[in-house]
Amino acid sequence: MEINEKYIVKEYSKGRSANEIAKELGTYANKIFRILKRQGYETRDKSEAQKNALKKGTASHPTAGRKRTESEKNKISQGRAKAWKEMSDLEREAFSENAKVRWEAMPAHKKLEMQQLAGRALQEASVNGSKAERFLRDKLLKEGYDVVLHKKGLIPGKHEIDLFLPELKVVIEIDGPQHFLPIWGHEKLMDTIKYDEQKNGTLINRGYKVIRVKYLCKNLSRITAKKLWDSVRVAVDNIAGSDAVKDRIMEIELSENS
Repeated sequence: MEINEKYIVKEYSKGRSANEIAKELGTYANKIFRILKRQGYETRDKSEAQKNALKKGTASHPTAGRKRTESEKNKISQGRAKAWKEMSDLEREAFSENAKVRWEAMPAHKKLEMQQLAGRALQEASVNGSKAERFLRDKLLKEGYDVVLHKKGLIPGKHEIDLFLPELKVVIEIDGPQHFLPIWGHEKLMDTIKYDEQKNGTLINRGYKVIRVKYLCKNLSRITAKKLWDSVRVAVDNIAGSDAVKDRIMEIELSENS
């Protein structure tokens, strides 16, 4: 089907997003951006795009309704993961001690919930992917993105990618509590952190962009699903709308209280 490029420019100038137009015309957002550039139309930067989406109500701010620490604010959507091999012994010790303190301070029933959550997540993911992974895949497909669930062979080693968007070279990882709390013991946690950081470093060095979701929810309720989708959609839209994304790793924290 031939695409009316003047129509695209007209609709985009009205404030519609490239994703909205692409979905209407049955194509990809990147194609819309290429047409806009070919027509000499200056596209909105990621900040303008996000503000526009928030104003129109098509996206929710990922931190709305929750007070976050300055550390979390700096990490969410713009955090940079530091390669494990570059961490000093002191930094590793500090991280280890913080994880122990958080875990030991947690009530017994909460620890049990976390262990059950991690166990279910591992069991589900080993079969057809977790509910959160499948939910995001289906939503992204409906938005016109090509999505591969549990992509293997993308980078050297036995690394498996939770969700991969080939056109954007974007990787989405859903990290359960076992990725940052010593649920299965301290040594296992350190091995997991090392594995995640090595995976991040390899992906970044090969030109991929990584969205990591720190997932602390027991169930994928309707409210949780909306929060998850709103946060990931903003991150993916920002990447799709920019040729040069400064932050190669974006972090999103999602809990039932966020």
